[in-house]
Amino acid sequence: MHQQRTQQSATGGTGRRPRTLGVLGAALVATWLLGCSPPTGALEPSGTDVPEATGWRTEEVVRGLAHPWAVVWLPDGDALITERPGRLRLLRADGTLAPEPLDGLPPICDSCGQGGLLDLALHPDFAQNRLVYFTFAQGDEDRNRTALGRGRLDADKTRLTATQVIFHNADWKSGGQHFGSRLLWLPDGTLLMSIGDGGNPPVSFAGEHIRNQAQNKGTHFGSVVRLTDTGNAPPDNPFVDDPNAKPELYSYGHRNIQGMARHPDSGRIYANEHGSRGGDELNLIQAGHNYGWPEVTYSNEYWGPPVSDVAQRPDVTDPLVVWTPSKAPSGLTVYTGERFPQWQGDLFSGALKFQQIRRLALDGDKTVGEQQLPIGERVRDLRMGPDGALYVLTDGANGALLRIVPE
Repeated sequence: MHQQRTQQSATGGTGRRPRTLGVLGAALVATWLLGCSPPTGALEPSGTDVPEATGWRTEEVVRGLAHPWAVVWLPDGDALITERPGRLRLLRADGTLAPEPLDGLPPICDSCGQGGLLDLALHPDFAQNRLVYFTFAQGDEDRNRTALGRGRLDADKTRLTATQVIFHNADWKSGGQHFGSRLLWLPDGTLLMSIGDGGNPPVSFAGEHIRNQAQNKGTHFGSVVRLTDTGNAPPDNPFVDDPNAKPELYSYGHRNIQGMARHPDSGRIYANEHGSRGGDELNLIQAGHNYGWPEVTYSNEYWGPPVSDVAQRPDVTDPLVVWTPSKAPSGLTVYTGERFPQWQGDLFSGALKFQQIRRLALDGDKTVGEQQLPIGERVRDLRMGPDGALYVLTDGANGALLRIVPE
């Protein structure tokens, strides 16, 4: 059953000032600003007043990465790291970075703003088939889309072979905004992939703001898709029999998902996504559900007023958490290690803007507590390492892989 979406208040601003403003103009602007807050409701936004977690510290594993986006560990303890400008790097188990990036990637748009080489995931049977999956921006600044590639890691870990693009957004867009994109394998061997809504106004598609396509099941914009390991739509996808929907769709109505995780005990799938200005969300992802964007949202426009005057609708699934002001959520993981027994089963959500991690305690499908772990750098990805530590990728020209360990 779809949950009911509730509402919250967030005071908006204009984001810019006119050069001159008379008394009458000031009065008009003041009156207009009063209408910039969505109506209040039962769901209280989580802001900046969050207690700090204690008993932890960070260690630097490696630095010198160019806007790293994702990290995965190989069975032998080495790791692969994507850099957004389009490079795949090998981090050896001893903490040294191989000097040269791996060869074999397809052409990647390294001038597509938020695009580039993005997420990374190993096939569940990697030990046998050595298949590596990755998302990236395909095309150029004027015509691009989110794509999924895969290749086979060779024995000396210097290149991917037999690389191919196995899925891509069916439609092209312009600009460098909102590609998504995270990957998450499910126990049945299918793969979830998030795709962003394509961008903010005035970016357009089919004669209207492109973000409106998140409510159009006939496109992939603003969705989570579910794929086979060859990039096809599984026959049991929720919209596979709808002639007006893309068969790959799993859920829709998303703005820009930047983190996805599956809880190993409950099997619940969580995702966090960017709102516009305020209204970042943590959602429980369920097959066939609509998550509202941009028709039902807590967000304000960057220039002031609410994106929508509707913050609840019976057919829209309510978020578990709303962050206002925006923390700019990023990587998401469930901690299951032994180093922090008190954290076991909790969600950890990165924050680019706030330069921190949020620890979210769970009780069933509800969040019952929140703490912050200040990092001091933009957090791009979070993963639990094979050693039971929590690992953090920081987003910057001199990005780092950090390890969180007990203090």
